[in-house]
Amino acid sequence: AKLSAGKVLQVVSTTKTDTFTTTSTSFTDITGISVAITPSATSSKILVFFNVFGGNNNHSYVRLVRNSTAISVGDASGSRTLSSTGNFYEGNSGSMIHNNAVQFLDSPNSTSEITYKLQGMTIGETLPINRSRDNANAAYAANTASSITVMEIAG
Repeated sequence: AKLSAGKVLQVVSTTKTDTFTTTSTSFTDITGISVAITPSATSSKILVFFNVFGGNNNHSYVRLVRNSTAISVGDASGSRTLSSTGNFYEGNSGSMIHNNAVQFLDSPNSTSEITYKLQGMTIGETLPINRSRDNANAAYAANTASSITVMEIAG
């Protein structure tokens, strides 16, 4: 039987409630923000939603990855060697937390299991996920939760 185009066939989601930091100057997996889905047909699309919270930082970046391939990233050009899905920009407060919320419709053309995950990196600083840069233990500070959800959409 032919599937109705546009119908949601399955949904997979995970939420990361703990914190993560990295000082890596190359993209590294953010633990706990990863989901696997096996499309039922090669014509299926995968609709990816993620929101990731990070402490404000001058040069910290996140990107969406399908298996080992970065997707939904900007083109590198000129002196811009990075291709990222989003970044965290520093204001004046070390206690600020910023959100990157992205939706992306992927066409993986596969019926094999696919892993969608987030990676992060920083240049010369620490990338904090689900907490502020200064991580103050104070009434005005908060920790957050990040998530990723994927939906198989009939093609």
